[in-house]
Amino acid sequence: MFSRPISKHCMRFMPKIVSLFLAVTVAVSVLATSVARKSPEFTIAVPSGKNLPLSSFKGKVVVMEFFFIQSNHCIRVAKLLNKLNAELGTQGLQPIGVVFDPPNMRESGGQMVPPMVDYFKLTYPIGYSTKAEVDSYLGRKDKDILNIPQIVVIDRAGMIRAVSGAAGGDPALEDESFLRTFLDGLLKEKPPATAK
Repeated sequence: MFSRPISKHCMRFMPKIVSLFLAVTVAVSVLATSVARKSPEFTIAVPSGKNLPLSSFKGKVVVMEFFFIQSNHCIRVAKLLNKLNAELGTQGLQPIGVVFDPPNMRESGGQMVPPMVDYFKLTYPIGYSTKAEVDSYLGRKDKDILNIPQIVVIDRAGMIRAVSGAAGGDPALEDESFLRTFLDGLLKEKPPATAK
């Protein structure tokens, strides 16, 4: 069996081929590990004093980030969602930020949410919830490791399509190029038919 050396022309495209292969592999792994399931209702207390139910965003593609204000990693993801909101909000994307307090800390009641929103100029809804309510929504048990941020992606029909941080979750959702590709596919899906 003879082998021929790879031409310079082929070598030029090799990084693009490898990148495409990795992106497809990651996308398949997210879809394989996350079985679509109906999102439970969830409510956050926004700085205006109102309670904002998750169900009010049905028909949109929701990216919900559960995070700590004190975490630089969480803030990086919040700024990414702010950027995506500016670019994809008109196409039906709806980021939501849910701040909660770290374990073994007294509950803050979300007092630091308004200054954080102002400081980072975040333009999408960000509110506060208790750790118990966050754990209940995420299905997190006491012995489960608490990874933050936790991202939950919900399609237009209210089905959870991907998660990061939890058991079986995919941290690739925190990567801008991967998240853009994933959201692009969800945004192209038809909205659910509304009941008359």
